[in-house]
Amino acid sequence: MDYESYAKVMKALSDPKRVQIIDMLSNGELCACDILEQFDFTQPTLSHHIKVLLNAGLVTVEKIGTWHHYSLNEKCIDQLVSDTSQLTSATTQQIGGENS
Repeated sequence: MDYESYAKVMKALSDPKRVQIIDMLSNGELCACDILEQFDFTQPTLSHHIKVLLNAGLVTVEKIGTWHHYSLNEKCIDQLVSDTSQLTSATTQQIGGENS
């Protein structure tokens, strides 16, 4: 497990609004305008939240005309689930984080 990458993803998910955005995107690709409709904050605030999710690798963006469409990065989500399962499993850990 890459602890640095895992911590970066978890930090991105430390805000409830970003978790809600991930939940929304779990139903499929959305335009920024569709995401923004669900929140009581400004477009620059949405841009900040999206930037954090993009930098963590959780979300991908595709520009179509003047619109940005966001979707989940399934590979990153799968890795998060796998790492969380590994991290929370009942295996004995050696010093340094290696499984015994």
